[in-house]
Amino acid sequence: MEQLKNSWKKKASWLIVAIIVVLVYKLLDNYSSVKEWFDTFFRILRPFLAGLLIAYILFIPCRKFEKFFKKSKINIISKRARGLSVLTSYIMAILIIVIIINCIFPVLKESIVELFSNLQNYYEIILQKFNELPEESILKGDIVKNALDELQNFDIMQFLNTNNQKILEYAKNIINIFSSIFDIFVSIIVSIYILLERGQIISFLRKLARALFKKHTYNTVDKYFIKGNEVFFSFITSQLLDAVIVGILTTIAMMILNVRYAPLLGFVIGLFNMIPYIGAIVAVAISILITLITGGIGKALIMSLVVIILQQIDANIINPKIIGSSLKVSPLLVIFSVTIGGAYFGILGMFLGVPIAVVIKTILEDFIDNKNKLRDKEEGILN
Repeated sequence: MEQLKNSWKKKASWLIVAIIVVLVYKLLDNYSSVKEWFDTFFRILRPFLAGLLIAYILFIPCRKFEKFFKKSKINIISKRARGLSVLTSYIMAILIIVIIINCIFPVLKESIVELFSNLQNYYEIILQKFNELPEESILKGDIVKNALDELQNFDIMQFLNTNNQKILEYAKNIINIFSSIFDIFVSIIVSIYILLERGQIISFLRKLARALFKKHTYNTVDKYFIKGNEVFFSFITSQLLDAVIVGILTTIAMMILNVRYAPLLGFVIGLFNMIPYIGAIVAVAISILITLITGGIGKALIMSLVVIILQQIDANIINPKIIGSSLKVSPLLVIFSVTIGGAYFGILGMFLGVPIAVVIKTILEDFIDNKNKLRDKEEGILN
């Protein structure tokens, strides 16, 4: 009887493997149709996913406001704590957006317009500096010469005229993604309901997991879900706060040094600082190059020294204080995760690559530790 049971198990296993192989083959054979189906599916889900992301971002302030309202001695406020916390969180988010649009965007827009209007002058400055270099200089190589020739032949107005249709298409795509009134409305409604009913949603997911998995598997899934959630919350909030602090400090330092386009460069450094290691290096390099062109080598050297000092203060004092010990990870793993994430998922992948890598690393470390403990126990029994 036992042999017959094992035989049926083996046959069932082989049947499942065969079905999986056939499904994979069919998916690869009809890749374009499958891709089109998934694109349509995710396009439909986009407002719901956006709503989930909004709720995820607002969860921490919402939870803190709810605790505050629950402590109120006014009965109606304590009873309506959750609804009031959601309303307060949204008011706070809207105020932040309004402040950014009215106070930060105009300054950035002014710097961007001025920078682009002076591009031709900056090109001439670069060309003049290049021609003044001695012939034996390493900077007078073929690569630099070819790059300057390409820049000389590049006409911004001509580009805008000849590629007008493409630019309109890109603009249309951006508008369709970010400015669809229906999608935004649905996303906000979804996020509100998620925040209001988060207790019921989490309870349902826990019950579903308990029904689907064995106790040990359920406990493992629950453990890593909590761990992953902590890592993502810690990373996203700390990186945003760190980016704001670095951006403000850098902008103030550049304005004191009278660096041209200080608000724009400070904003770029703060924004890129959200991408660990690589982002800061790229942003500082861009800032040094622009300052070198607009202010000369002396100002560029002073600015680079100040920015590097600020980056070191951030890396060794500010960032560790904000993040704490929850995301202590090897720089090699950070660079690897940022590179892989960027290659497959662009800017978002570069930003989220680190917390995902931390969660995977935690799972792998626990798996290895458990396997080694079992092996040590087996070897101890044998010995």
